[in-house]
Amino acid sequence: MKLTVYFDGQFWLGVLEDERCTRVCRYVFGKEPKDEEVLEFIRDRALPLLENVNPVADNTTNEQQRRINPKRMIRLAAKQMKGRGAGTKAEEVMRLELELRKKERKTRTKEVREREAELQRELRVAKAKRKHRGK
Repeated sequence: MKLTVYFDGQFWLGVLEDERCTRVCRYVFGKEPKDEEVLEFIRDRALPLLENVNPVADNTTNEQQRRINPKRMIRLAAKQMKGRGAGTKAEEVMRLELELRKKERKTRTKEVREREAELQRELRVAKAKRKHRGK
């Protein structure tokens, strides 16, 4: 079972996945959940939620269904937690704003580069015309 908690722009959501039966369900936390709330959700509400969900068609191979070594599972969990990204709403907003500014800067730079290339082309054409006229 795997629980992923993320912020979708308005609410904090939890996506609960059961790899064995390929069941997935979504739970809305509302405000940012504390660790105690997440643990309480896993302990009391997670299994009944997954029980009510119909399993998805299983397209996995036998290799994926093999039991994972507990030490490997711990390493994978630590790796996922390390690469989680922003944890608070403010950090998420700052990251999105940074990406937006980066896109704007790229478009501005591209426009400037295109204008300069067009200017250089016009200068070359004008010079070629002057040479052709003998000046």
